[in-house]
Amino acid sequence: MEFNKIFKIARIVISLTLIFLMSCNAQKSVSLKKKQISDMVYPLLDTENSRWFYFSSASRPFGMVTLNPDTEIKGDWGGGYKYTTDTVKGFSHVHEWQMSGVSVMPVTVSNENKAIIFKDFYSKFNHQSEIITPGYHSLKLNRYQITAELTSTARVGFHKYTFPANAQKAVLFNLNTVLGPCDNTDGKLEKNNDFELSGSLVLSTNFRRPKPLTVFFKVKTNQPITSLERDNVTGNYLIHFAKTKEKVLMKVGISYTSIENANNNIETELTHWDFDKTVADSRNEWSNLLGRIKIEGGTETDKRRFYTDLWHALQGRKKISDANGSYPDNTGDTFRIGHLPLNANRKPKFNHYNSDAFWGAQWTINNLWGLVYPEIMEEFVYSLMQYYKDGGSIPRGPSGGNDTYVMTGASATPFIVSAIQKGIVKEDLEAIYVALKKGHMEGGIMAKAGYEHNTSIGGGLKYYLEKGYVPYPLPDGNFGSHEDGASQTLEYAYQDWTLAQLAKKLNHEEDYDYFIKRSKNYQNVFDATIGWMRPKDVTGKWRENYDPYQYENGFIESNGAQSTWFVPHDILGLAELMGGKEKAVLKLNAQFETAKNQKYTSGTSHDAELHPEFSRIPVNFGNQPSMQTSNIFTVLGRPDLTQYWTRNVVKETFSGLSPATGYNGDEDQGLMGSLNVLLKLGLFQMNGGTDSNAVYQIGSPIFNKITIDLNPKYYSGKAFVINAKNNSAENVYIKDIKFNNKAVQNFTLSHQEITNGGELVLEMSNTSNP
Repeated sequence: MEFNKIFKIARIVISLTLIFLMSCNAQKSVSLKKKQISDMVYPLLDTENSRWFYFSSASRPFGMVTLNPDTEIKGDWGGGYKYTTDTVKGFSHVHEWQMSGVSVMPVTVSNENKAIIFKDFYSKFNHQSEIITPGYHSLKLNRYQITAELTSTARVGFHKYTFPANAQKAVLFNLNTVLGPCDNTDGKLEKNNDFELSGSLVLSTNFRRPKPLTVFFKVKTNQPITSLERDNVTGNYLIHFAKTKEKVLMKVGISYTSIENANNNIETELTHWDFDKTVADSRNEWSNLLGRIKIEGGTETDKRRFYTDLWHALQGRKKISDANGSYPDNTGDTFRIGHLPLNANRKPKFNHYNSDAFWGAQWTINNLWGLVYPEIMEEFVYSLMQYYKDGGSIPRGPSGGNDTYVMTGASATPFIVSAIQKGIVKEDLEAIYVALKKGHMEGGIMAKAGYEHNTSIGGGLKYYLEKGYVPYPLPDGNFGSHEDGASQTLEYAYQDWTLAQLAKKLNHEEDYDYFIKRSKNYQNVFDATIGWMRPKDVTGKWRENYDPYQYENGFIESNGAQSTWFVPHDILGLAELMGGKEKAVLKLNAQFETAKNQKYTSGTSHDAELHPEFSRIPVNFGNQPSMQTSNIFTVLGRPDLTQYWTRNVVKETFSGLSPATGYNGDEDQGLMGSLNVLLKLGLFQMNGGTDSNAVYQIGSPIFNKITIDLNPKYYSGKAFVINAKNNSAENVYIKDIKFNNKAVQNFTLSHQEITNGGELVLEMSNTSNP
């Protein structure tokens, strides 16, 4: 007995020692992996209200490959990775505006499932075994006991599968399926040798993208492929591996031009088989971009939410050009492979992009990219101009090499003008002006309503030019989505004003006068008798029985109360129509008091805007038309109300970390994320940075200190620092404001002042100072 007792004690001591050593090793492992800013991101934000392009975990910034698990594969809205669905239906490589493709699924094949594996291969998983960080996703497929790990370069998906010992390892290629916004059809896969495959599939047309597009891909594995099997019913493929090793690595390079370019993308971006190195490289790339803004103060949740918002601002709008500059051009009658201009090193001068609409970008990525990521803004301008050179039009939202004509107006005009006014784009300004002007004239993109591909009537531009407004309803009939005349009038007027600023810069005085006159057309849909914007019919008669709180009653994705304030270029002129600045302030303040009860949005998702009650909210920060409203107070001479309401909106609507909520509406490829970042920094540009000085309005930052590193290629300053002294949840008001020890007038700074560098010091207080 004595010996047994000693033996038991010895066993306990040894066990405790082993646990201690394991703990030390774990701590050492954690310490070696130094915490980075990208680790602050909470990727699961709002994933209960997912959308096909919304979530992308194992991807690089703006990467062509957007690799992640899909739990819902049918449909755009609610598609892709949806948190509340517990079944993985594949890992697909393309989650993009109106595009999808190359879905794969690791499986184990047995006598029991080999007859059904092509049609019954989904697997349950649970979030407890899941790890997600920017550039990496890992989960366990419970059905097969396979641990799947995903990462990527810009154009190559990198998979690591750990199979059970002695299992018959296989990967299913689900190439013929419904996947998000479109069908994947005509999927083909062939074995080139024991370690390589080549394939392609066709993205079918849909309402938004009326031309098909082929996705080419190259597959390389580190383990020999023993066989390739095709199912005659589904048309899908299964590749088998030997049982010898548990881990399988697989690279999938994609291209929209050729298999050769898909292979070249792999050879250019991923020459090794070191999975962990690729994860680390991706982590570093994300951290470097996110780290351009450093924040101090606030809660840990505030910081994590901020970097999650910033992550969203940098993960939408994907590359479609190959590493060598080849890209798909679908702008003509027949498909062609285009080639981007090369620099002296034979590298593409810029990347070509897919993109959802720039509708609303004047308050979001215009401001954020223009200040913090000017190189990204410049690339997008040249990409938009490449579409013009190919197809004769600057697009609103290109997909698959051609415009989808999503939304309305010439929404890229403010984006491009802002880049020019900020000195980001300096070359070919006359050519750019000619291209932009074409879009504002008859037959241009402004004449088209949403998804209007074959006519130029739905935009109502001819009426806007003749009568000074777009009628509602449009008497010609229905030619596209969003034929909402009052909103179209407001949008065109603002966009005309931005084009006028470029005309003035380039000394086109006659054009300047012409477009400035057009920019006053917003006045033609303001009904002074009721104090709201109001639709008119073609005869000039105001809409009868008009309810300014009725959703989409002549207004695009909004109601009249929300869109009345859509005059970003002439807030003071709008205030005059309302009877002066004081009356305008009272009116807008009352709208915020009402909207506060619903936390300033129509609900937790875009669909909620159609709710008969929620849609009647007078201010909605869940969609683009009224997301600028809290900053209007500064322009009207009441910066204290901007400070109060913006901080309240951030607190009630855009704080916290949860899969159930996050943006409470329509996160269009980084627009809502960008808005959140700007509101939390206390920086805004009411006219989208399109005036000659690209002026910023100063709001109330939620952090004590903010440091923005400035890109030395574009800006002379090293950093712009915001120091908010005595900042707290209660001290939301600015008592004193100085920039580089000089008083700041009207709570505004120019883009040049900020990018020359320096420190903005704000003395915060809990007392309002009107």
